[in-house]
Amino acid sequence: MTAPIDIAVAGALGRMGQAVAKALAERSDMRLAARFDRPGATGEGLVSMEAALEASQAVIDFTTPAASVALAQAAAARGTPALVIGSTGASPEQARAIEAAAKSVPIVFAGNYSLGVNMLMGLVAQAARALQADAYDIEVTEAHHKRKVDAPSGTALMLGEAAARGRQVALAQVAQRVRDGITGPRPAGEIGFSVVRGGGIIGEHSVIFAAEDEILTLSHSARDRGLFARGAVEAARWVVGRPPGLYDMQDVLGLK
Repeated sequence: MTAPIDIAVAGALGRMGQAVAKALAERSDMRLAARFDRPGATGEGLVSMEAALEASQAVIDFTTPAASVALAQAAAARGTPALVIGSTGASPEQARAIEAAAKSVPIVFAGNYSLGVNMLMGLVAQAARALQADAYDIEVTEAHHKRKVDAPSGTALMLGEAAARGRQVALAQVAQRVRDGITGPRPAGEIGFSVVRGGGIIGEHSVIFAAEDEILTLSHSARDRGLFARGAVEAARWVVGRPPGLYDMQDVLGLK
């Protein structure tokens, strides 16, 4: 019988850290080898990041971009373990640091670990490719709980990237993240973002294709953050034993 894969959980005291630990407890092919949180955090069974890296074959991390960079650099220096990173809101510099670490260890780095969202990305790219920019305006809308600190969400940006890819343009050239005051008519080809923060909303994402005479809406609703944890656990099982490199959930699901 094959031994279970040893997994460590970063940000163990957070909501997602607890959800990942619960998801691991439901698996027979994986086991929770270590739990750690920010330096100085106290809690039963917590260990240091260094001890967690030593004890695990993969680390699942839903913390902050700065903490994820530190984790990735520490793993790269050791050459192990593999990483699954789900923190969002990374700056370009932080994303490049994680990409650099992936030259030494395999890293799955994704803004969303839901199967449904990753299928939605493919549908958005296909629709954007078929629906002409001069006739259909694209708006990405997202809603999350009031504790989320980054906006637009990582998933919203992934959906925007999928739409831009479908239209063969760079998102940075057509994105409109903020509207305020007298903005004037909307330019053709713009990809807009609308954001809601409030209450305990887990995650709502829609991509609207609006023409003069019809509106197409592709959407996804998260009902339980456990779905993200289960996806991350599946990503961890997939990434262990892979060569160094930067992967995403599309790789894990075989959608590329």
